[in-house]
Amino acid sequence: MRKILLVALNLIAMLAMASVAFAAPATLDAAALGNTCLAAALGIGIAAFGCGIGMGLGLRGACDGVARNPEVSGKITGTLILAYAFIESLAIYALVISFILLYANPFVA
Repeated sequence: MRKILLVALNLIAMLAMASVAFAAPATLDAAALGNTCLAAALGIGIAAFGCGIGMGLGLRGACDGVARNPEVSGKITGTLILAYAFIESLAIYALVISFILLYANPFVA
């Protein structure tokens, strides 16, 4: 039940940020630019925070695994590095979307 609640709250927060990002009028005035910058900053901040938590949890699991069974530390390290690459790509995708919002926003004429 708790996971469903957290997913629902995250979905509501993402939808709220999207409305701030795409609420720019046809002409780009100072308020629209501020909203777009705010949405881009919040988007990359939330993505970096989430990826940092994911990396921390992955490292904790890897340390627990190596502590329980030191013989498989090579396999665990390889899997951990691969998982870090996937998590980091999510943060890079958020950065790219933030740059698109800032410099090539298709919703601003």
